[in-house]
Amino acid sequence: METIASGALAAVPAGGGSNFLVPNGTFFVELLAFVILLFIFARYLIPPINKAMTERQQQIRDQFEDLDKSKAAADDERDKYRAALTDAQAEAGRIRQQAQEDGAQIVAESRGTAQAEAQRIVDSASARTEQSKQQAEVQLRQHLGALSTDLASKIVGESLHDDARQHAIIERFLADLDSGAIAPEKLATTSSEDA
Repeated sequence: METIASGALAAVPAGGGSNFLVPNGTFFVELLAFVILLFIFARYLIPPINKAMTERQQQIRDQFEDLDKSKAAADDERDKYRAALTDAQAEAGRIRQQAQEDGAQIVAESRGTAQAEAQRIVDSASARTEQSKQQAEVQLRQHLGALSTDLASKIVGESLHDDARQHAIIERFLADLDSGAIAPEKLATTSSEDA
């Protein structure tokens, strides 16, 4: 231990010691080196760093501006899309309404055509029925005329096959039948008796 203490004392100058508060030559050299490094940093290192930071801040600002512009453009596009969607929905509603109106008109036209066709069929059937009725009436008159001629021949006892005479008798008989002078029941009983 003594050797360590004597070595430590040997490092202390013989003049009685230095005051650590008073600067010595090393301090000035270190101060000069610090000032030179500070100058080099301030002159050559800090300006490019400041310039890079300023550029980076400007890029960030530009990106924020671009983002704001993009957001505004997206909002405009969204508004345009919503307006177009609203217009499309309104157009679809209008088309749907028009289709319903057209459908109703087609149904009404079809109904009218069907009613006209049904009326035509009814009229045609009525005309055919009337024609059949007239044909049946003509056939009945002919048959009735022949029966009445035969009946009259049997009653009178002479031949009534002369056409003009036969026709006149038949017409008179049918006129009496239509007017009610001869009852159809009486005619039926007479013909059943003759049979």
